[in-house]
This record gives sequence, C-alpha cells and structure tokens, in this order.
Amino acid sequence: MIGIILDDNAYEQDIRELLMAFYPGETYIHEERDGEEMPRFSVYGTTGTDCYSLTVREYGEDGKILENEAAVEADYSNRFETKNRIKRMLYGLLSKKTKKELPWGTLTGIRPTKIAMTKLLEGKNEDEIRTYMKETYLASDAKIDLSIEIAERERELLSAIDYEHGYSLYVGIPFCPTTCLYCSFTSFPIKSWEKRMDEYLNALFKEMDYVARTMAGRTLDTVYFGGGTPTSLSAEHLEMVMKKLKATFDFSTVKEFTVEAGRPDSITGEKLKVLLDHGVTRISINPQTMKQATLDLIGRRHTVDMVKEKYRLAREMGFDNINMDLIIGLPEEDLEDVRRTMEEIKSLDPDSITVHSLAIKRAARLNMFKERYGDLKIMNTEEMIDLTAACAREMGQEPYYLYRQKNMAGNFENVGYSRPGKACIYNILIMEEKQTIVACGAGTTTKVVFPAENRLERVENVKDVEQYISRIDEMLDRKERLLVRAVRCQQD
Repeated sequence: MIGIILDDNAYEQDIRELLMAFYPGETYIHEERDGEEMPRFSVYGTTGTDCYSLTVREYGEDGKILENEAAVEADYSNRFETKNRIKRMLYGLLSKKTKKELPWGTLTGIRPTKIAMTKLLEGKNEDEIRTYMKETYLASDAKIDLSIEIAERERELLSAIDYEHGYSLYVGIPFCPTTCLYCSFTSFPIKSWEKRMDEYLNALFKEMDYVARTMAGRTLDTVYFGGGTPTSLSAEHLEMVMKKLKATFDFSTVKEFTVEAGRPDSITGEKLKVLLDHGVTRISINPQTMKQATLDLIGRRHTVDMVKEKYRLAREMGFDNINMDLIIGLPEEDLEDVRRTMEEIKSLDPDSITVHSLAIKRAARLNMFKERYGDLKIMNTEEMIDLTAACAREMGQEPYYLYRQKNMAGNFENVGYSRPGKACIYNILIMEEKQTIVACGAGTTTKVVFPAENRLERVENVKDVEQYISRIDEMLDRKERLLVRAVRCQQD
C-alpha cells in the first residue's frame, strides 16, 4: 500500500501511473493513516505559486521519518510541460529509492509509438526524435530505437489506408471455454450460454445490421472477429456468424479478415473449414506458453501437444497467415522456460507472433484471490524480452506494432512481430487510433475518429451478456449519436 497525499488532484493520475510502473499491483490510499495498516511510504505533492514540490516520506528501521524532497518550476498554464516535469522529478526520487530505472522512463501511456509516429509525420528525423524522447521521457535508447523502427514500419503499412473515408469492423464473442488466471477481458463460460446462444446472436446481428446501414458508402478495410474466443462457438453458430457477416457487409474492399481462434481446445477441423469457406485470411492460435505445468496453473485446458496438432491442422488445410500469442512473466516461469517455449515456436514456424508482458489487472483472479495465489513467483526481465525479440528476428519476423498496459510485470511492453506481408493491419489501426473502428457485441468499444479535428470519441457496449441482449436498442441509440455525426462530418 502506498499513500498519495496531494493538495491539488490535477496531477494525481500522472503520479499514480508512474508509481504503478515502479510498484505494479500496489493499492493506494489518499489520506493519512494511523494504526497497524500503514503504507510502505507516502508521496506528498504541494502546489506553489510557481513551483511544484514532491516529498517521498517513509519510516526507517529505527522508526524515524525518512524524507526525500524535490521541486520543479511549474507553468500551470502549460499542463503538458508541467506534467512531464513533475513525472521526471518523481522518477528521480523513485529511481533513487528503488535503485532501478524503467525501460520506458516516465512514459506510462499505452501507445508510446504514437510519439515517434507523430514526430515522423511532423518531418522530424530519427536523431531529433531520439533527443526528444530521451529528454522529455527519460526512455532508454533501446526502447526509443524500437519505437522509431515500429513507427516507420507502421507508416509504410498504413500508407494505402484512406482514414477519412474508410473504417474497420470488430465483432466480439464474449465466451471462452474457461477463464484464465490472469485474464480481465469480458468473457463468460461458453457452457453457461450454449443453449441460449441464439439470443446473443440475434442481438449481435441486429447491431451488425444497424452498423452496415449507417456506414453504407464508406470503405470497409479490415474485419476482426475476436472475444473471448470466437471458436468456442459451435461450428453451426460459427457458420451463422460468418454467413451474416458476408451477407451484411461489403467485403469487396476488405484487405484483411482475422479470426481469433485463440484457444487450441476450441479448434476443430470443422470450424477451420467454416473460416476458410468464408474467406478468413488470418487466424491466431495461442499457446501463451509451451510449458505444460504453467498451462495447468493458469487455467488453460489445452496441452502443448494440442497446440502443435491444431497448428499443423490449420497449415494442412491451407491457412497461410497464422499468428501465435505468447505471454512473458507467467507465474513460476523463468528464462529457461521462455527459451524452451521460443524453441518450440520456432520449430512450428508461424507467420507472426505477439509477445505479451503479463499485466495483472484488478479483475484478474490472480489479483482477486491473493491469499491463494500471492506466493506465486512472477518474473519478467529484460533478458527474457530480448530473447523473444532475437528469436522473432531469427524467424524472419520484424516488429510492426507495440502497446503497453498498466501493472505490467517488469514495466515492459507487448510487441507484434511478423514476416513481411503478414502484419495485422487491424492491430496497427487500433493502436494508432487513426481510423474509425466500429465494434459490435457485448463489452466492445467503438472508436470514432474525426480527422479534420484530430479528435477521437468512444462509445461502449455493456459488458454483461444478459444486459446486452435486453438493452440492444439502447446500444444502437448510443452508436446513433456518434456514428451519424461522424458520417455527416465526412459528407461535409
């Protein structure tokens, strides 16, 4: 537990996020406390007329109060500059206290490559971008270079996308065979909904019909069918969704059609045939790790052999763009476990891999049941991350998109690697937020971009499936206000 005691909350979120980067998984209090439950230390922020002061206060072993203090000049009319000065100041105090540096410096946002991308579009060269990211955010040379490399690749991959007149579609299936130990995504056990799946699909199809009518005349660039686990549906229900998609939307301009097959225990030859028959161009088969003991621990019901079996089946059936997701920092795994996983993945030779650093979110069982899982060792190191990057490049794959999450083990990132021509355009679009992405289904979020105003607005669907079904007309009304305005802006 850490205390955040501020006299002005304008910079609370920035201070909290940097603390979370140094101390992932901590809880926070915002008041002085006496008694047994004391914070490990407290950060005090004081707003002056022309300066902002921070004090990190804790108790030493002898009971005496230990303090580290710092202050910076502040121009409160320029929140961006003042925020970064405060974060650099706090970074210095915490780095001194913990004796460690963060690979991303003071950067706590989930899209660090947007900084490099923005600077490239402004005409800045690589040296200017490096200087800016080093001085402004204290990021490491390795992460700055990675950001620039990915930004340049993204710019090339997106050069054929018409942001203003096009859009992408996300269709969500919020069901999974089981809930993984670390998962906080919207998902419900498929067994509980199999007999009522028609109810969910009827609501989903109503939303799809509305989106197709409203977005008529705009180019559909990419389609992503995710979840949850879409292949947790029966082959019959999967066929229904595929037919509805193709009958409702104009696929003649679609550059990429991805289905998150995900869980190997949900994949069958019959389901793969449904996807092939309906023109799916990219699928993901996700082992997460190739260590069986870890799979058992985190609640995955598939085996390592099943991963290999389903991957080879998909290849034999004709899928030529297969991604595999991995998670680094899973409970009880070390460098050798990661090395063995990467060797297994290399032998399968997928077209792309997405390497995730474990993020322990509040909703995950790993956090909710600390009394049961609190002793699990969670480790993620720079050596592990470097190992996955080296293996990806040995496989002929290059990094093409990157994002971060809060409470990430090791304060690292998630990186997508692919062979040339096999990158997922949708992944780049969702990260760079340059194109409108309309989402259908429970727990999904629609993001509408207004390019002329350099602005983005979001509208969310309710997460609960029962609520989604009963309130589907309300979900359409939420979209109506935003999508109609976006279409009008395009026409104007």
